[in-house]
Amino acid sequence: MPLSNTIIYKRYFFIGLIVLSMGIVGCSSQQTEQANPEQPMSAPAKNDQVSVAKPIKRDLDAIKKRGVIKLITRYNSSSYFLYKGTEHGFEYDFFREFAKEEGLSVEVVIIRNGENPIDMLNSGEGDVIAANYVATPKRQKYIDFTRPYNLVNQVIVLPDYSEPVPKTVGDMGPITISVRRRSSYYQTLKRLQEEGYPIKINVVSEDYDTEALMLGVMKGRFQATVADNNLLEAAKTYMNGITAGPVISKNDTVAWGIRKNAPDLQLAMNRYLRKHFKLTGPDQPPKRSAFLNVLRHKYFQDEQQIYAEHMQMPSKYSGLLSPYDKLIKPIADSMDVDWKMVVAIAAQESKFDPDAESWTGAVGLMQVLPQFSPYSRDSLLNVSLNVKEGIRILKEQLHHYSYMDSTDRWKFTLATYNAGPGHITDARRLVMDKYENPDDWNNVAKALILLMQRKYYKDARYGFCRGIETVSYVNEIVNRYHMYETIAALASENEKAVSPTVIGLSKAMN
Repeated sequence: MPLSNTIIYKRYFFIGLIVLSMGIVGCSSQQTEQANPEQPMSAPAKNDQVSVAKPIKRDLDAIKKRGVIKLITRYNSSSYFLYKGTEHGFEYDFFREFAKEEGLSVEVVIIRNGENPIDMLNSGEGDVIAANYVATPKRQKYIDFTRPYNLVNQVIVLPDYSEPVPKTVGDMGPITISVRRRSSYYQTLKRLQEEGYPIKINVVSEDYDTEALMLGVMKGRFQATVADNNLLEAAKTYMNGITAGPVISKNDTVAWGIRKNAPDLQLAMNRYLRKHFKLTGPDQPPKRSAFLNVLRHKYFQDEQQIYAEHMQMPSKYSGLLSPYDKLIKPIADSMDVDWKMVVAIAAQESKFDPDAESWTGAVGLMQVLPQFSPYSRDSLLNVSLNVKEGIRILKEQLHHYSYMDSTDRWKFTLATYNAGPGHITDARRLVMDKYENPDDWNNVAKALILLMQRKYYKDARYGFCRGIETVSYVNEIVNRYHMYETIAALASENEKAVSPTVIGLSKAMN
């Protein structure tokens, strides 16, 4: 398949994964809101309400003790997405650099259908909102924002056959504009209505994102929508048939949303953002760092770059999460192991390279050590056999820890898969020496890190252990697994409602 077509199919696949069918939703969950503000809305009222106004207490020190910072974002082609099983997205890459500087790993928390990111933040489900999120007065009632890292203009998106393209809202005449009620665009349109412009607001399901609405304009499902100019420019690199209409709001500040009681986290983030984005004065363009400019070019200006970098030959095993879903899922199902966890392990072990070989001699997708398998090294390079052997070894450890609850059982299994049973036994003995519970993963994780210090490992049977690597390994796989579960759930929820066109496009990608 040509690269350009692959890009278009992949982009449509993202949209098909997350949003409901244009046709089905268009008939059942849209309702035009007239200028009367008392008119009932099609979206449930709870979608526009904040139910968790009082934030939990968790600032930077608590986050650092845990070693993980939770990023609340959207699964779309600008914020965060998977491609060939690897994680990408402007918001993800930019935020991950901050986390790296603070010595933290990132856990992605995807905003699911009907969820309010402010509630997710204040309840502690995540620590930061990064999703091209504009700092509006309404949002600032419930959360704080960092310094901005972008300025955007809200633009009305029209079909490109609209000739001539109107330059102002007054030039357009009566028009129906489709937006989500919880978006910042809705408030701007309400203001324009109050100023007397003949605008009708078509409130769509919160399941739509801006990308999907622009696709709807391109397909003729909607008369118009609103987008930030950076999102529109990115969309125009792969969508033919949309154009920029009048600007309805200028220089909106895009920033990270944080809880109101996290001043240390806000200070650290502002320090990071100050290095990459500076306002220079009225009517002057902001100054951006080289790193930020590279990311902007990669995700908003040159859409082919991200795919060209990771382009591989099409695989008959490709699927929703990785290039090997269709191989791993039936094998894992037949061996009664969660296939999404196996995919998460393969991502961590080999980055889905079936020919990978580590310095220790572990080979293949699951990085199986030949000494722990009845098969030779060359045989283990067979991708199907490698997966089966990896799952077999996992099952042995799952059986060994079968008396534990499911969460600790998997964490101990993953740690053993990474470090070997000897180091895990040493760590558990160390926990028992402290008269603590050796079946509690948190206790054992601390002990594994202690085994990096001579005063502890000199008396351990298996000696020095790179415990921090094992603890990070477990955390990253568990976090990735939870993210995979969310993506799979979104796909399952929406597959029943997506149109035949979108289903066909997603199958084309698989």
